[in-house]
Order: sequence, then C-alpha cells, then structure tokens
Amino acid sequence: MTHRGSCHCGAVTLELADTPREVCDCNCSVCHRLGTLWSYHRPATVRIEGKLGGYQTGEKVLTFWHCPQCGCTTHWSAVDPAQDRMGVNMRLFSPELLAGLSVYSYDGRSA
Repeated sequence: MTHRGSCHCGAVTLELADTPREVCDCNCSVCHRLGTLWSYHRPATVRIEGKLGGYQTGEKVLTFWHCPQCGCTTHWSAVDPAQDRMGVNMRLFSPELLAGLSVYSYDGRSA
C-alpha cells in the first residue's frame, strides 16, 4: 500500500511504497529538537518531490532535509551513497497511519 505525506505548506511531498511497522523516537541532539518520529527505508522505495534545504551535522554523516518554505523536516539521508538507508519523518503522514505504528525509543544521546 502506498502512503503519501507532505510538509505543512504542501510544497514537498513524500510517498512510501510500503507501510512501516514501527517508528523510532530518537533523543540525539538533533532529533530531540526536531521532534521527529523516523521510519527507515531504502532510498529507492521513497519518492520525494519539491525543493529541499539541507543541514549536515558536525560529523557530516547525515543530511537532514527540510522544506525551505515552511521549515518542516522531511527526512534524512546518508552523506555516503553506499549507505542504503534513510529516515522519513512520519509526523508528516496521516495521524491514522502514525497511530497504527509501534514506537520505540533510541538513546542517540548516549550513542
């Protein structure tokens, strides 16, 4: 089943090919401030349309992407293209979809 989400203003849209089973509530210094809940996917299974702005953490390992118009964080991608994984902010999808997913905590602050 395909799922569609968007930033607040609708300028960026996301489409997932499959239904996630769970979402991650990470408490690292970035995720804590963003308030995101991540589902993880292979980049080939996610379609994103719209103009994006990016922010790289100090280690330059991940890029956090957002809508430059409304500021909503949409996803993160690995700087190294060999990493076949990305995180999608599930708070941009319907509340009904999010309510059906289990949430687990990841202690990114201590990692």
